[in-house]
Amino acid sequence: MRIAIQVGDVSLEAALNDSATAGALWDALPIEADGNVWGDEIYFPIPVDAQPESPVEVVDVGDIAYWPPGCAFCIFYGRTPASRGDEIRPASAVSPLGHIDGDATALKGARSGVRVTLERAE
Repeated sequence: MRIAIQVGDVSLEAALNDSATAGALWDALPIEADGNVWGDEIYFPIPVDAQPESPVEVVDVGDIAYWPPGCAFCIFYGRTPASRGDEIRPASAVSPLGHIDGDATALKGARSGVRVTLERAE
């Protein structure tokens, strides 16, 4: 499963993993929301309510994940305020959904309120 991600003027694609949470996201597409920025992470609520699935506390640049406490989709493109050293740490454990193809750091400079669209890639 591949998704297209539009963040303001930046277009990216990502491959979803085979988790149940990724399947629930796929079923909920398309989704449009105003993104929130926290360090080098964009997150926003999505219409998916899932329990933690293989939760992780540290992610890599380009990872996409589901944050259960906020029912939120997260895009990681650098350090967050919770990071220690060079690691990328979410506010709390997230369920991995997949990874962005290409350069996720293209999102640097995004501001809260940016329009984000998620849809199935053609």
